[in-house]
Amino acid sequence: MRQFFGMSESGNLSEAVRGLERPQFIMLMSNSDQFEAHVKALEARYPGVPSIGCIGMSYDTRIVEKGVGVAAFLDGVSATANVLEQVSTMPVKYIRRLEEDLTKVDASSSNTVCIDFCAGNDACVLTTINSVLKKRKIQLVGGTGDGGKVSMCGRIYEDSVAYALVKNNGGRVKTYKENIYRQLGNYRFIASNTDRANYIIGSLNGQPAKQVYENILHVTDQEILTQTFKNPFGKLNGDDTCIVSIKDVSGNALACFRQVNDSDVLNLLQLADYREVVRETIETICREFPRRSAVFSVNCLFRYKLFSEQGYMQKYLQDMGALGSHAGLVGYGEHYNNRFVNQSMTCVVFE
Repeated sequence: MRQFFGMSESGNLSEAVRGLERPQFIMLMSNSDQFEAHVKALEARYPGVPSIGCIGMSYDTRIVEKGVGVAAFLDGVSATANVLEQVSTMPVKYIRRLEEDLTKVDASSSNTVCIDFCAGNDACVLTTINSVLKKRKIQLVGGTGDGGKVSMCGRIYEDSVAYALVKNNGGRVKTYKENIYRQLGNYRFIASNTDRANYIIGSLNGQPAKQVYENILHVTDQEILTQTFKNPFGKLNGDDTCIVSIKDVSGNALACFRQVNDSDVLNLLQLADYREVVRETIETICREFPRRSAVFSVNCLFRYKLFSEQGYMQKYLQDMGALGSHAGLVGYGEHYNNRFVNQSMTCVVFE
């Protein structure tokens, strides 16, 4: 199989898809002003080709901040696209679609991946999707777009998740997750007074969450939202740690980008040597996939901001470009199999 990536910083879709012929699956990453027009134009240009789309920045060796990016797979994949609607209340109502799609592409754990673009309520969405994927051990990579909208095959949906099942007819697929944070000290917190609907942590070890964070890191209210780039929370998930980014200060509580429940165990994280972590990720992928057809990744918006502030973003894309054909989305939350994570990179590698 092959991966195509085209971009237009001015939002010219014709420019972005120049040279794309006979795609077998397409991903659209557009801006909020032109999203609807791009969705319609893409379907008109490639009618009947499975496609999903969202609002967000995209990249290969360069980043497109406000225009349009198009990633496509061709020459050796089988794909189908669909949506689960009402994700804020009842995504399971539409789960039959996913079950039928798995049969349609004859999905296998070794060569099939689910790629999703979500409009929100990610944790519930992933739990719902995983209830089906786990039966065949199908891996998943995806992320959250902006504006509460996604697209599928020429139509725009709100309160939905657009997904595609992509089967590599010429080799394996595997998903990866990269964490550039490590535990800070021996801090261990039990969350309480949480608001699950609004992703709020009220207290940590019985003390106001905001006060605990400020006292440990010696920061003010105004500094918390940038300090989370270096010191997010970590939520223990078996032998793994899911990153929990701080979104806002809410009185003496902290609003986050992912759900934290009463009695969840959290720790505090610190930024590691991210250049070394990226190098190790690339080495691992090269070792496990000596022959690579494509890599599609989702990088968190906070990673993009951090890398940009550190003058590393362009070097990062060049480093990842050494893997071969690498493209991706800057997301507002990242999906890795059944996990919703923050401040991470997730990707799928095609042999």
